[in-house]
Amino acid sequence: MHQDQIISQLIQEKIISISPDKPFTYASGMLSPIYTDLRLMVSYPDLRDMIASDLANLIAKEFPEAAIIGGVATAGIPHAALVAEKLHLPMIYVRPKPKDHGKGRQIEGRFTANDKIVLIDDLITTGGSVLNAVKATEKDGGNVIGVSSIFTYYLPDAKENFEKARVKYAPLLSYPELLKKENESGHITSEQYQTLKTWHEDPWAWK
Repeated sequence: MHQDQIISQLIQEKIISISPDKPFTYASGMLSPIYTDLRLMVSYPDLRDMIASDLANLIAKEFPEAAIIGGVATAGIPHAALVAEKLHLPMIYVRPKPKDHGKGRQIEGRFTANDKIVLIDDLITTGGSVLNAVKATEKDGGNVIGVSSIFTYYLPDAKENFEKARVKYAPLLSYPELLKKENESGHITSEQYQTLKTWHEDPWAWK
């Protein structure tokens, strides 16, 4: 696994930006000391390949019975394609909503009720979008056995949402791991570390 190497490059290339002193504002209105733009990863072949290899190994370990890899549109699709290639498995992808023309499909690709599916997204914040993709796949007769992602904030809301949906979740990288790495490397001060830790414990209360 290339966890430390991946985290270092994500920071170095500003794919993940940490700014505890000048927070970012999310679309939801939440203030955050971290901004993640994982869509940029497709432009970095070595990083992209490391992530695909580690995701493939993770899925093989956590979901050995997986028969199909699914990508959650749009950011999860390229990574699902790479993982499916490495595992030599079929792939599907899930749209946010059904097409409004043609056959009106929301799920593209073929599967049966007996096929065990693992869905991949790039980033999990609360889990809402990927869990909607799980519901859409199951509504079409798919059997989703779990979800994986490149990165997760591991916020309390996400933990609760996955538990409520009874969906197993196995991320490659998480905010606590990122924070530990940055603290150990000396890239952030002890005061900034505490700020980042406090945000993670209760992000909506953070000012």
